[in-house]
Amino acid sequence: MYFNICDVPGIKVGHWTDSTALTGCTVVLCTDGAVVGVDVRGSAPGTRETDLARPVNLVDKAHAVVLSGGSAYGLDAACGCMKYLEEKNIGFDVGVGVVPIVPAAVLFDLTIGDSKVRPDAQAGYIAAQSAISGDFPQGNVGAGTGATVGKLLGPGQATKSGLGSYSMRIGKGIVVGAIVAVNAFGDIRDPDTGKILAGTRKPLLGGFLDTEKAMLGEIGQRVLGFASNTTIGVVATNAQLTKEGANKVAQCAHNGYARAITPVHTMFDGDTIFALSTGTQKGDVSAIAAAAAQVMAQAVKRAALAAESAGGLPAARDIG
Repeated sequence: MYFNICDVPGIKVGHWTDSTALTGCTVVLCTDGAVVGVDVRGSAPGTRETDLARPVNLVDKAHAVVLSGGSAYGLDAACGCMKYLEEKNIGFDVGVGVVPIVPAAVLFDLTIGDSKVRPDAQAGYIAAQSAISGDFPQGNVGAGTGATVGKLLGPGQATKSGLGSYSMRIGKGIVVGAIVAVNAFGDIRDPDTGKILAGTRKPLLGGFLDTEKAMLGEIGQRVLGFASNTTIGVVATNAQLTKEGANKVAQCAHNGYARAITPVHTMFDGDTIFALSTGTQKGDVSAIAAAAAQVMAQAVKRAALAAESAGGLPAARDIG
């Protein structure tokens, strides 16, 4: 196992990264089609095709999910991914051709790097074209290129974050994996110890402020923020899920956010998780959902530990 989301059969991951402008996008390919679900918890989301993933709607499978920087501009990357899939004749058959189903979510990274450079259709095409199964880069790549965390005191006291992935096996032959770009308003904590790994840094003093604790004190009367955050991710499994089951897994995967990000799902975040089911393995939905929360929490941790300092902001590895 690579201990990333590509351990799930049928999943490939590709990135487009601009290390100068500090933005990028990530494509999670499932070209054979995967049952899709979604759960949006944050109050400032930027998404596409989330209604399609609801249980009551017709189409039940996606062919890719796009995670992108660039705020709402970054949704254009999904069009490039669609073009790539159409060229491969992959999509929902509509009689006169195919329509690739490509849900997407974006994060706000315009305050770091060059705000005029955003992932576009060409970026999405390149990310899809470069998708691989196996070991792929994590950290300052793809949708995590411009990700930062800990914005209570403004972007200048934030910490550089990135993109992370993790997977685990449960039962007999079931794999559950996650990939996430962490651009949270709050802090990233080690889900095993509770230690803050990356977050709001204390001015001059060094170390971390503890965003949640500060918000519960006097500063909570005057929290400043705007929709400049969002943690976006995908969980996938080779277990057979209905659309209802996929939505439940996406819902429970947010528990992984809550274990590793404090506070989470704020008014300043657009936290979104997609769930994909690629296989026919028999498994209990509740067990898969529990595993989804675990791998998502570990993927968030990896996003912090794999990140490198950039844009004048230190990463966890440089803070110690």
